[in-house]
Amino acid sequence: MTTNNNLKEKILAHLTANAGMSFSAERIAHHLGMTDADQFTPIIQELAQLEREKKVQVTDQGEFQAVIKQQPLTGVFHGNDKGFGFVDYDPDLDDMYINPDHTLHALNGDTVEVKVLRTAKPGSDQGPEGQVTRIVEHNYEQMVGEFKQETVGNYIGEILLKDKKLSQFRFFVTAKGLKPLDGQIVTATIETYPSDESPQVLTGAVTEVIGDKDEPGIDIMSVIYAHDVPHEFPQEVMDQANSIPLHVLPEEKKGRRDITKQPLVTIDAIESKDLDDAVVAWKMDNGHYHLGVHIADVSHYVQPGTPLDREAFKRGTSVYLTDRVVPMLPKRLSNGICSLNPGEERLAMSCEMEIDEQGRIVKHDIFQSVMKSHARMTYKAVNRILEAHDAKTIKQYQELVPMFETMGELHKILLKSRKRRGAIDFEAPEAKIIVDDKGHPIDIQLRERGLAERMIESFMLAANETVAEHYFKEHVPFLYRIHETPDTDRVKSFIDFLSVFGINVHGDINNIKPKMLQQVLKDVAGKPEEQMVQVMMLRSMQQAKYADEELGHFGLGAKYYTHFTSPIRRYPDDTVHRLIKWYDQHGKDESAKAHWREKLPEIAEHTSVTERRGIDTERDVDSMKKAEYMEDHVGETFDAVVSSVMKFGLFVELENTVEGLIHISVMKDDFYEYSEKHLALIGRRSHRIFQIGQPVKVKLLRADKDLREVDFELINPETAPKTKIRIPHNDDRRGGRGRGRGWRNNNGEHRGHYRNTQGKWRHSNEENGHQNNRQINRGQTRHHNNSRDHEGNNNRRRRRH
Repeated sequence: MTTNNNLKEKILAHLTANAGMSFSAERIAHHLGMTDADQFTPIIQELAQLEREKKVQVTDQGEFQAVIKQQPLTGVFHGNDKGFGFVDYDPDLDDMYINPDHTLHALNGDTVEVKVLRTAKPGSDQGPEGQVTRIVEHNYEQMVGEFKQETVGNYIGEILLKDKKLSQFRFFVTAKGLKPLDGQIVTATIETYPSDESPQVLTGAVTEVIGDKDEPGIDIMSVIYAHDVPHEFPQEVMDQANSIPLHVLPEEKKGRRDITKQPLVTIDAIESKDLDDAVVAWKMDNGHYHLGVHIADVSHYVQPGTPLDREAFKRGTSVYLTDRVVPMLPKRLSNGICSLNPGEERLAMSCEMEIDEQGRIVKHDIFQSVMKSHARMTYKAVNRILEAHDAKTIKQYQELVPMFETMGELHKILLKSRKRRGAIDFEAPEAKIIVDDKGHPIDIQLRERGLAERMIESFMLAANETVAEHYFKEHVPFLYRIHETPDTDRVKSFIDFLSVFGINVHGDINNIKPKMLQQVLKDVAGKPEEQMVQVMMLRSMQQAKYADEELGHFGLGAKYYTHFTSPIRRYPDDTVHRLIKWYDQHGKDESAKAHWREKLPEIAEHTSVTERRGIDTERDVDSMKKAEYMEDHVGETFDAVVSSVMKFGLFVELENTVEGLIHISVMKDDFYEYSEKHLALIGRRSHRIFQIGQPVKVKLLRADKDLREVDFELINPETAPKTKIRIPHNDDRRGGRGRGRGWRNNNGEHRGHYRNTQGKWRHSNEENGHQNNRQINRGQTRHHNNSRDHEGNNNRRRRRH
């Protein structure tokens, strides 16, 4: 006979298995096979007990359903300057809208727990709505801004918050810390956050004065502080760096292969001072090519557990900011003993490859070496030799010219090999911001990318792939650079987008291959929609990162990939060098492998985070300096291209890569409505259409350095093409706010969070097309065309892997 406890468990199990559904007592009895009259009473009794225990609830129809305790969802809160926000809790689901009364006073970037108040409406662009129930971790632990001296109650002044998403908050400064002067840029720790009692107030004490707001360079320093980028080396780190000899010692050469006689050269940008890679190539007797990639052995000087190592790990990467570098290592190393300066012996980690005529690496050798650079070459000089065939430059480097010509041949072979396997190559301009001695931008120049740059890129790729494959096949713990296959739903949305323009993708979309996307780029090359397709393809991509598991590199079409070639500025490369040495010295048995197995996941996670921090810092400085540059050009007209289309307007990009907004409110020639399917704004009356990649002529209305905003208006909207696409009239889409030019969505936002068919706007900070950088940037959605870092090379100094 069924005991009461067993009966209760069976009833609850049935209702829980059918969560969301309700059942009459009769149906529950029928399911349990207890249909006799004397069996019905115990069922009613147990249901009543379950209701008292709040495990079951009775519906308005008198039926029973399980009470499912909702597991709290955790995500990142993205605040809007109007008080509401969104919580990003799942990369594949719509962000959850949080109205101003339900934010729990969370600040932008806070990690929060939320509960769902309303699920997403099927077939609608309206996502779920929720409520913040707990702030798990505050994004801001300190504030950076201009101090305004003013006695307000017990406070000595306030910090002016320039971040648009913090515009409704005030930060009052207590007397506990420093007492800065009016107009100084300061950092302050946060002591109290917004609360019910003070919903728009933060308080804290000043801990450091960065400098006067008008002092040259303080603007960039404020961004460095805002992103909490470590920028001053502790004294113990400097002491250790200063104790390192400036020359290679005889005892340090022991056990290393001497390659000082080989004609190795470095090829870098003119301004580069940290030269971490040298190359050499020659044609072999069997028709194959010898390629040597020799990398500064930073790990010899930065030993595990030392102050230098702890600081390098903390920084993770060097950060390159317009007119300065925040280095990962002190200059004594980065520009000194670890820089492969010409004529100086240096310790190196070497990867030598034998490459056949089809670009296959048929043999390789990875070892520790002693090397000497025979020339410090620049990209410009090598391009003058290989592309311009400049007689003067050829004569100057006549002994090396044959090798450069061989390198050029080898690069073309490697490039063809990569293209055969489907590597995706995006072409997007990179900008170099030129500043005067006061740090004010006076020009924005496009970086040239010639044969020399591409050639070095090919060689670094080859070395990175070779090292990754070697240690993967040794079955040992290792650190990889991965770029996973795009999410199927995103790919399908991208393909749906292409179909609107009559572009077909050949192959199985459920098993997407790089070659398929490469063919799409070939098909649209030179056509008006080329840039639009590139942008949307980038948005469909995943983000490259570091991992202890080899998952391949989709964008490069590479089965194996790591970062081996830039140890002066990337901690993962140092780690790879250490791994190579470790297995060389300790073998590859279980005890040797166990030493690294638990460490690598943390290194991968941390260095991926610091890379992201560096990219964000660089982007903010770039956008600030570009806006500052444009402040001197208000009222001027420019040729531009539409780089992104949103419900609230168009983002356009100038030839110099400056990007700005044409808000829908200044598009006064017609009433424009947004077509999500076509990613277009379409005039209701004129049927003019604006889409990504479309050329336009614009006039600069406003530029604001502090807000990093640039606003334009269209000069000649009448020249836009017309379309037969019609958007159904729907007053509800204005959120009941009238028929003004430029409407709000149902959440009442103007510059806000808008979704594509996946509920996310994604954009790529493309590592030559392979790194997706989610760019929702709520409240001011901007399509950032970041530096074209191929494989996370964020320094605008070179596209390196």
